[in-house]
Parts: sequence; C-alpha cells; structure tokens
Amino acid sequence: MVATLDDTKRAAIGMQLASIKAIQELLISNARTLIPQISDRDVCDRLQSILDDDQKNLGILDTVIVQYGNKEAPKKTVTEFVQKAKQLVEGSELSLYEKVFQHELLKHQQVMSGIIVHKAAQKVGADVEAAITPLNTVNFENRAHQEQLKGVLEVLGVRELTGQEADQGLWARVQDAVAALTGVAGSVITQNSDKSDMNIQDVIRMDHQKVNILFMELDKTDDPQKVQEYFGQIYKDLTVHSKAEEQVVYPAVRPFYGEANTQELYDEQAQMESLLNEIKALNPALPEFKTRVTQLKDMVMDHVRQEESTMFTAIRNNCSSDQSERMASEFKAAKSKLQDELKASIR
Repeated sequence: MVATLDDTKRAAIGMQLASIKAIQELLISNARTLIPQISDRDVCDRLQSILDDDQKNLGILDTVIVQYGNKEAPKKTVTEFVQKAKQLVEGSELSLYEKVFQHELLKHQQVMSGIIVHKAAQKVGADVEAAITPLNTVNFENRAHQEQLKGVLEVLGVRELTGQEADQGLWARVQDAVAALTGVAGSVITQNSDKSDMNIQDVIRMDHQKVNILFMELDKTDDPQKVQEYFGQIYKDLTVHSKAEEQVVYPAVRPFYGEANTQELYDEQAQMESLLNEIKALNPALPEFKTRVTQLKDMVMDHVRQEESTMFTAIRNNCSSDQSERMASEFKAAKSKLQDELKASIR
C-alpha cells in the first residue's frame, strides 16, 4: 500500500469539501423551490441572480474536489440535515420569510465552512492550498450573497408582520455592502473565476503546479515518514493525472499535434509509471529513495515543459474555446472516476 500524506487530516478536509458540495446542492434546490413562491419581481430577480451564481459555483466545487484528489463522502449528519431541510422548504410548516431565513443561514454556514477549509489547508500542506485556490471565489460570492439575502429578509419580514412595505433604502445599503466586498475581493475573484468554463490548459497546469509543490515539500524533509507520505501523494496524483490524459487529452490532440509528438508523451508517461512503481518498493529511509525521486522529478518537469509549450500551443491553435472547455470537463470527469478506482484498490 502507498502511504499518503496526513491521511487523517486530508480525509477530514475531503469530507468537509463533500459536505460543502452537499449544502451547495441544497441551496440550489431550495432557491428553485422558493422563487416561484415570491410575487415581488425585485426579490425574485435577486434570488435568481444568486441561484445563477450558486449553479456556477457548484462547478467550481467539483473542480476543487477533483484537484484536491482525496475524495470523501459528506458527513452523515450533513446528509441527514439536507433531507430534512428540503422537506421544510417544500412543506407548509414555515412561512415564506422563515424559509428564506433558513436559506440565509445556509449561506452563512457555507461561508464559515469555506474559511475553515482554507485555514486547515494552510496547516496541512502547500499542495492543498494550491488545489483549493478556486474555493476563494465561492467564499467571497457567498459572503456577498449573505448581504443580499439580508435585504430580502427585511422586505419579506416587514411585509409578513405588518402587511406594509419596508423602507426601500435598504437596497442601497445592501448594494453598498456588496460593493465593499467586491472591492476587497475583486482581484481574487477575477483571477479564479471559472471555473465551469476552465479550459484544458488551465486544468492541466493546476495539476502540474500541485505536483511540483509536492516534490519541493518532499525535498525539504529528511523525516522518512514524511518522505514516504509526500511520495504517496505524488504517486496518487501522477497516476490519476497520467491516465486521464491518456484517456481524454492525447487521443484528442493526436490529429493536430502529430503522431510522433503524441507518442512521445505516451512513452514518457510509461517511463514515469515504471519509476513510480520502483520507488514505491524502496525503503524511504535509504538515500536511494530521494535520489530516485529526484530522477522522477526531472522526468516529470521535462514532460511538463513539453506539454505547456508545444502541446498547449497546438491546442490553442486548433481548438475553439468550447472544444477546450469540453475537453477540460471530460478530463475532470475521467480523473474523478480514476480517483474512485484508485481509492478502492488501496483499501
């Protein structure tokens, strides 16, 4: 079995990411239930705008989970909560105001969960921070959504209690708050917005950055356990990445990248797979272990340079944006399936 880095901590982060995704799906389901119940056009438009963001952000969460590479199921309590929450929103026990109030609380939960994952990543490893970077976009937008939902709650709450309309100046306050948040976080959102339309070059480059960080972290430690653990994560990430490229990317680029160039990529990955398995059989306490890892790193970085230069150029010159984005979606789907298979094989 391949030891992986901080299995307990990484599994906990994986479970939290899965739980965040489950709540995100609940937010989308709830919004679709709530919008038809609201007659106020301004409120409907605001909820629809939030729903549009939530649907996009679900794609971002999928990207984060695949890039993270340590997939887990949501916490059982979260799964049970989701079912009960859906029943409440779809039922008649709560008033419209109370349903939207619960919706706002879910947004608060998402904000705090995203912050906790971000802070936990800082403690577990630099590669984790790199993998979850797109989560920043979701966190900032959820915070802005909270401010908008406060305005919606004022409208619905005053109307429910008095039958009259709330002071319309509240929307100006909401917009000011949202603008302030956007001003603080705008550059981060711009840099990390996807992600549902991330192209194949972006996705592959994220994988390359993550494995490079893992190599650097391994090189900095002389603790045999840490060396083994970092290698375990490299083994998992490279195995899944390579197989997904061979299933999705290389067959797609072969017609315009050329038979010889494409075959060279296949051959290089076969050599990397062979070296990965050789290293896996070594004792991490031996000097030879890190020496062989250095050989692997050199091999991987040469491969990376070819992909990010000539192959990426060929993709840009021969694929439309839609084709490149579709390839990215297929690549992420292949990685997700391979991650599941690898996890099952090492249990």
